[in-house]
Amino acid sequence: MTAIPLLVCDDSNMARKQLIRALPANWPFRITQATNGVEGLEAIRAGAGQIVLLDLTMPELDGFGVLAALREQALAAEVIVVSGDVQEEAVRRAKALGARAFIKKPADPIQLAEALNSLGVDVPLAAAPATTDLELPLPTVSFRDAFREVSNVAMGRAAELLGRVLGTFIKLPIPNVNILEVGELHMALADAQRGQRLSAICQGFIGGGVAGEALLIFHDSEIEDVARLLNAQEDESAQLEMLLDLATIIIGACLNGLSEQLNITLSQGHPLVLGQHCPIEDLIRINQRRWKRTLAVEISYGLEDMEIHFDLLLLFTEDSVPRLRETLDFMIN
Repeated sequence: MTAIPLLVCDDSNMARKQLIRALPANWPFRITQATNGVEGLEAIRAGAGQIVLLDLTMPELDGFGVLAALREQALAAEVIVVSGDVQEEAVRRAKALGARAFIKKPADPIQLAEALNSLGVDVPLAAAPATTDLELPLPTVSFRDAFREVSNVAMGRAAELLGRVLGTFIKLPIPNVNILEVGELHMALADAQRGQRLSAICQGFIGGGVAGEALLIFHDSEIEDVARLLNAQEDESAQLEMLLDLATIIIGACLNGLSEQLNITLSQGHPLVLGQHCPIEDLIRINQRRWKRTLAVEISYGLEDMEIHFDLLLLFTEDSVPRLRETLDFMIN
């Protein structure tokens, strides 16, 4: 029986491992893996991607770029997008570029099987189980990669809600995940935002052996642009209320996405204004006792065709890391 060349294209080791495990066992796949869009296109040109499971948010070349290249170069591939970016506009764009189906991360095995069946590939019921190329075994997943992937999914859910509120498409980055000493965290913040005046909202969270603080940073030069998008008044009190509302939306959606994946309940405190209209150096100095050695997740949301960005930092206490490792190990294995 001829095996079907199937390409799993995603920069996350954990996402690729989850997808391979979710594949129907009675389909005779010959599985190849790619860690970015450039590698993915090379594999398709080499005949390794009759069917492609494609992520959207990747380095080098993202999923939209891969879809566009497939069309421009007339490459034959049946693409199913599997992404954490679940904005309606992301779904529309992917399908307009030729994607046959769109599945949100983490992929449900039943939905994945239905999407594969919709491609019309003739597969006998007694087909052999899927096999992975010997040169490309199931990836080893580190704690950092696993937590980056669950953060990516949570980030996408927050972007979907934010995009609906603001009426625009949200550009998503690849989250940065690092364990930082307090001095390293301060330096990273200062280097990233030096010389800019900022307002920041902080919201604590706790539950299931996990605790920390979410810090949402707004650039003062962009606040009036956001206010115009929302038809908000331009006085300072109205803008502060707007920032608090946006922080509640973004932080709440992101933490809910993490809670669902990690199977824990995170209770959120009231949002607090940390350093309105002050340089980042002052923000760090004022709050340096809050941030010790921490697991830091950095996400920068951008609004398409606008010079507007929201920087979200999720800062987990050092004591939270063992609990997170335990939960992620269970998800991985």
